[in-house]
Amino acid sequence: MTNVPDLALARKVLAAQPFSQLLGARLVSFGEGGATLELDIRDELRQQNGFLHGGVLAYAADNTLTFAAGTVAGARLLTSGFAIDYLRPAQGVLLRARAEVVRAGRSRVVCRCDMSAVDEEGVETLCAVAQGTIAVPEPAPEG
Repeated sequence: MTNVPDLALARKVLAAQPFSQLLGARLVSFGEGGATLELDIRDELRQQNGFLHGGVLAYAADNTLTFAAGTVAGARLLTSGFAIDYLRPAQGVLLRARAEVVRAGRSRVVCRCDMSAVDEEGVETLCAVAQGTIAVPEPAPEG
């Protein structure tokens, strides 16, 4: 499709999201039907048992699914819905969310996302998976 952003433009889109800035999210890859978002696991992002809060994982899924869709459908997208399964508590120093396009249609893009917690030695542990549908809104009428 036309108007598909590159990594530099995608990073500008992420930087324009105040909530993403609050979390310290970074887009580390973008293109060819996939995207990877990372954020440092900090104490203020943990829940009462010391694990990364599920809401942070849901944020990572939502945003990474949409960025993956953007690699094939352009920047004008909206999350239509997603489902997430928490597999194990997220512990470590880094959250890495990797999403890829499963199917791209004219009005919807279906993507899947794996989220892993990375420890101090760089070992990744899968902690959640998500699948989502990203809507491609019709262009606004001209005139």
